[in-house]
Amino acid sequence: MSKRTVFITGASGFMGRNLIPQLLKRGHAVRALARPGSESKVPEGSIVVTGNPFDRESFAEQIGSSDTFIQLVGVAHPSPAKAKEFRTIDLKSALESVAAASEAGIKHFIYVSVAQPAPIMKAYVEARAEAEATINASGLNATVLRPWYVLGPGRQWPRLIQPIYWILERIPSKRETVRRLGLVSYQEMTSALCWAVENPNEGVKILSVPEIKAARPNQTS
Repeated sequence: MSKRTVFITGASGFMGRNLIPQLLKRGHAVRALARPGSESKVPEGSIVVTGNPFDRESFAEQIGSSDTFIQLVGVAHPSPAKAKEFRTIDLKSALESVAAASEAGIKHFIYVSVAQPAPIMKAYVEARAEAEATINASGLNATVLRPWYVLGPGRQWPRLIQPIYWILERIPSKRETVRRLGLVSYQEMTSALCWAVENPNEGVKILSVPEIKAARPNQTS
């Protein structure tokens, strides 16, 4: 397994705090972007880069020799009431990251998007879809993960509707939609992100919920 040097935005967030220790455990080097005042939230073992994810000029020079870029910045606990924030936070940070990664010659860009199409959260899906379009236009080799809802500490309420998922998945006309909008645990997301780091591709590869659940990194030597 080739060891990667990974630059991560959103390093102090829910997914970043779970992902970084696993990447380090697997022997990868991590450069973690954190806003001023959030440095202490970044897991130990990574190189902390202080900067503003909404201004690439504040961190572009710190990407250094990284070969992989993971974009994790996003609104916490998305809801329809946060439509404006999806553009000023999720989309803005993604556009700055894509530009910075392109300028730095990053070999593999990894982006956590959202399941598409979806019946609700229109503004959220639109912002993430626009970011995906920018990645496609950039010419970067990329892996795009499309979860619907990531279960984890403080994020368990969707388990209440799992019986509905079970029933609908057994209806042939609903099966594809239910699987595409399925629930993913943060452990499954962490495993899929590690797999993406260790399996860079040419062009843009999309991992929907079934692919996210199936993606497992190889055993470390």
